[in-house]
Amino acid sequence: MCPQKFIQIIAISLVITFKNFKMPTQLPIEKQDHIKQLLQSGLSVREVSKRCNVGKSTVYELCVKSLPSLEGNSPGRPAKLSPQNKHICIHAITTGKLKSAKEVQKMLSNNLGVDVHPNTVRNTFKDAGLKTIKRPSKPKLSIKNIRARLEFAKQYKYWTIEDWKNVIWSDETKINRFESDGQIWSWIRDGQKLQPHQVNQTVKHGGGNIKIWGCMTAYGAGYMCQIHSTLTKELYQEILEDKLFKTIDHFHLNPSSVIFQHDNDPKHTAKTVTNWLKNQEFSTMSWPAQSPNLNPIEHLWYIVKHRLNQYETPAGGMIELWKRVEEVWNSISNQDCLRLIESMPRRIQAVLDSKSLWTDY
Repeated sequence: MCPQKFIQIIAISLVITFKNFKMPTQLPIEKQDHIKQLLQSGLSVREVSKRCNVGKSTVYELCVKSLPSLEGNSPGRPAKLSPQNKHICIHAITTGKLKSAKEVQKMLSNNLGVDVHPNTVRNTFKDAGLKTIKRPSKPKLSIKNIRARLEFAKQYKYWTIEDWKNVIWSDETKINRFESDGQIWSWIRDGQKLQPHQVNQTVKHGGGNIKIWGCMTAYGAGYMCQIHSTLTKELYQEILEDKLFKTIDHFHLNPSSVIFQHDNDPKHTAKTVTNWLKNQEFSTMSWPAQSPNLNPIEHLWYIVKHRLNQYETPAGGMIELWKRVEEVWNSISNQDCLRLIESMPRRIQAVLDSKSLWTDY
């Protein structure tokens, strides 16, 4: 075949193809609006195509062009939950009305007649940017507690670090002989069997514990003592008369400038103790109940227990445990204490930001 004849055949084919080609018809505005409404109601492209007697590709192109937020609503398996139902699911879980995906799934089935698997609900949460967390343990806050915390935060909102340096912080804690009160982490290879040094070995009832009272200043850890018996108001006052005054003398603090802090434990707020504190040269800070996250000494206890966990073997008994506590307490530096006290303005602001609920401290 000569080249000229071949070109003629190609030209004739193009003419025939062009004659048979039909330009797509433009959908009326009314029909386009109707299709958009159906897509926004949660119907899939396939369902809209059937209802409107329009090709799926036409519906999909309209969706991509006019409703980009619904672009995922492409031809294929229809979504099990409509946008409205997804919004209901997310609202129920984020407001705390329901606590789990299973509860939300039951609500959809019982109230809306929508039957889906709990995993569908979980995927809806993930698509919305939600993720699961382990619920942290926090003190129970009553309306009275919330108001007191808010008033405290407002009262000390403008205190500077220099102001907070005048405070002596105090608290009691319990230290176990074996297991830690906090989490202990260890490195391990994938597939490796646990070794003794990678296990926090425990015994029944914790193998015993000791209770201690201690205090902290901006200039270093104050005096600390072991509580050998049940802490009573009389014993607590004896501790303050001894250890608190020794702390003031040790750091050469001016008693009239000192502000003493303790929480609202019944022994602390007993009438005899309160009257004794009123008669002292130093002042006592009014502390809101259920507010350990405001007290920097709580983090000092964490440091103490963390350093105790660095010993390779558990204490052989209560006497050895107490010696270790003394060693760790004496290792607390001035900077350790100052760094914790310098966090007070941030702690106060965190209470205000959370509307006096829980904070990350």
